[in-house]
Amino acid sequence: MRALCWHGKGDIRCDTVPDPTLQDAGDVIIKVTSCAICGSDLHLFDGYMPTMESGDILGHETMGEVVEVGSSVTKLKVGDRVVVPFNIACGECFFCQKSMFSLCDRSNPNAEMARKAMGHSPSGLFGYSHMLGGYAGGQAEFLRVPFADVGPIKIPDGIPDEQVLFLSDIFPTGYMAAENAEIEPGDTVAVWGCGPVGQFAMQSAWMLGAGRVIAIDNVPERLQMAATYGKAELINFDEVDVYDRLMEMTKGRGPDRCIDAVGAEAHAGGSVDAVVDKVKAAMFLGTDRPHVLREAIMSCRKGGTLSVPGVYVGFLDKLPFGALMNKGITIRTGQTHTHRYLAPLLDRILNGEIDPTFVITHRATLEEGPGLYEKFRDKTDGCIKVVMTP
Repeated sequence: MRALCWHGKGDIRCDTVPDPTLQDAGDVIIKVTSCAICGSDLHLFDGYMPTMESGDILGHETMGEVVEVGSSVTKLKVGDRVVVPFNIACGECFFCQKSMFSLCDRSNPNAEMARKAMGHSPSGLFGYSHMLGGYAGGQAEFLRVPFADVGPIKIPDGIPDEQVLFLSDIFPTGYMAAENAEIEPGDTVAVWGCGPVGQFAMQSAWMLGAGRVIAIDNVPERLQMAATYGKAELINFDEVDVYDRLMEMTKGRGPDRCIDAVGAEAHAGGSVDAVVDKVKAAMFLGTDRPHVLREAIMSCRKGGTLSVPGVYVGFLDKLPFGALMNKGITIRTGQTHTHRYLAPLLDRILNGEIDPTFVITHRATLEEGPGLYEKFRDKTDGCIKVVMTP
């Protein structure tokens, strides 16, 4: 089959690789009908995520048609259309029983590697390093899906792929980000990052009762999308100081709820701390660039909540922990418990409450994938979200 494979920092190729096979009675194989490039894939592309190996198949936003079924699978059959959540969960362990599916204790075969880096291992993820399982990803013609009775959700006939594909990650991730922000009716919600997760966080903030949504970015197309679809007030951080503008907009109080939808690769922007972060990362003196996290802590109102769906990889420098503690800010983080949200968010799509296709700017084949990784990273050609059809 053809698949997008990682061969080193900045080096992604469309290769011919062996087809996946059933490895466990609980597996299924799907023929991929649609997949997408995610912002967190850029951390792999840019070399921020350790334990990648040359030839690893990328991708964790995937849907398709079941073509082979393991002997113990009871909920799926050949021909079913499914969306596959990006994280892998057994459904039976302590954490899965608490609906904390991204913390599954059994789905990462390399848990010891992750434990050394983090203290404990999260769940396995598709296409996202050997520390998180070494699973082949879904930017490919076929995908092996473990624990198939637990993860994939069946999609009714007649629903286009593009309307439901983002249930695999970015729609639940944006929704959980807004849910973690503990939004109360009328709250002012500030969202750093107007990429796809930020866009869905804004949509979800309104669903959960926000009174105002403020979008922070510097890419004109992303800000325009936030204004048009997210009904957001805008801050371009190239033009104004974000903290000063937020204080002006909130009469000195600060936003009630802040969402960091940027993560480890905050733009250097021109602020001294962000430039230092970028230099340290380039010289392997630091792992992440947490400028947004610092800015959100300083900007959030006293007693407010900071939600962090943005992916961080390792150790962060110079966080203003004194401000965090003295202002009484709550931080909630985590990879998304995607399985928890599949059915309720599918209902919102089917009921017409949201059409997730608004974020799509580029449609392509797998062969075009390597070039689109570059466009997506560099934010050229108005590239906000890429959907590929193998």
